[in-house]
Amino acid sequence: MNISVGSLLGRGMLAGLLAGLPALAVAYLLGEGPIDSAIAYEDGHLAAHGMGGEEELVSRALQSTAGLATGVLVTAVALGGIAALVYAFALGRIGRFGPRATALLLSGAAFTAIGLVPFLKYPANPPAANDAETINTRTALFFLMVALSILLAVAATILGRRLAPRLGNWNATLAAGLAFVVAVGVAYAALPAVSETPEDFPATVLWQFRVASLAIQLTLWASFGLVFGHFAERLINPVARAVRATEQPAPAA
Repeated sequence: MNISVGSLLGRGMLAGLLAGLPALAVAYLLGEGPIDSAIAYEDGHLAAHGMGGEEELVSRALQSTAGLATGVLVTAVALGGIAALVYAFALGRIGRFGPRATALLLSGAAFTAIGLVPFLKYPANPPAANDAETINTRTALFFLMVALSILLAVAATILGRRLAPRLGNWNATLAAGLAFVVAVGVAYAALPAVSETPEDFPATVLWQFRVASLAIQLTLWASFGLVFGHFAERLINPVARAVRATEQPAPAA
């Protein structure tokens, strides 16, 4: 079956754009409130110490509308394109799953490796919840955790495939999943912790922002899996049927 990678790539980017719309709605409805509260805390903290806030280069209104939309949608399109390329490689190689099921499995794995695992080690913080001077270190540690999580997920997938002939698909999946959890735990223990949130920072604001951050990731990947699975199925199934038709022996004369 010959499926163009370019066709999957285009559909993946479109699916990413469409999945970005509900993620944008979640970001606006759940995320902007805690950000405003964190900014208010920072302004109050500066005023209490007789310091004025820095002049905004971009207004808060623009940041929370056009800026937010641009950031979320551009990121969603880029992730959709990358996920489509991974899908093109994974299709038919991770088990006897159809196009839609493969897309959902890929989305679930992406959410776990890119969203959940790094979040549990280095959760997102709103403005004023961290020391601005350590932002480069914290960013590097976060992306290191993302890279490790992706590599460990790939390794777990390979392990599961190799164990399947001996243990069966179900037991091999459980063994690979356990190995992934153990390896992630080792990575958590090896990487340094980051704890810079001021003691008087509102715990409710911190919790709401972190919940919103995880909800955005979950919404994005769940929506992408559903939308891209539909696109992929419409692309792949007719080609598969045409291939099977050409492979059938001609009727005897």
